[in-house]
Amino acid sequence: MSRTAARRVRLFVALLWGAIAGLFSSVNGAVADAVSAVPRFASLASDKVFMREGPTYGHPILWVYHRKGLPVEVLAQYDVWRRVRDAEGTTGWVHSAMIAETRTILVIAKSRVPVRRSEDPRSQILALAQPGVVAKLEACAVAACEIEVAGTEGWIDKNDIWGVKLGELFH
Repeated sequence: MSRTAARRVRLFVALLWGAIAGLFSSVNGAVADAVSAVPRFASLASDKVFMREGPTYGHPILWVYHRKGLPVEVLAQYDVWRRVRDAEGTTGWVHSAMIAETRTILVIAKSRVPVRRSEDPRSQILALAQPGVVAKLEACAVAACEIEVAGTEGWIDKNDIWGVKLGELFH
């Protein structure tokens, strides 16, 4: 093979690898953008999570959470650290390994609230959720969200939960 032909082959291979790398970085970038958007809701990934004053292990611990799945709002990101806020308004930094992207809600009502068959507030009551219950978030309509907890799926009023924005809609 001549030198010119060899250069053309090398150039072609380099361009091909560049195109493939660009394709994968676009796909990974789209996924990363969805996960890295702030603010967003997420949940705690472990039964023991340290909230720190700042984004390093050298910063003092402000709080220790002992509730896997507890919803948090991710407010900011710095390297592998996430600045989060809990339902009571406490804000601090948590290592990203302790944050799950699974959406959950916390029942914040003062007394038990109905979990209904549909988003219609007149639909059949399937269960009563106690204050402090954490449930997996499935979907949200205008006034209610579909949740799953302890094998029961149903709809709960948005005013009785924390972990979603009032105007948030998704399926």
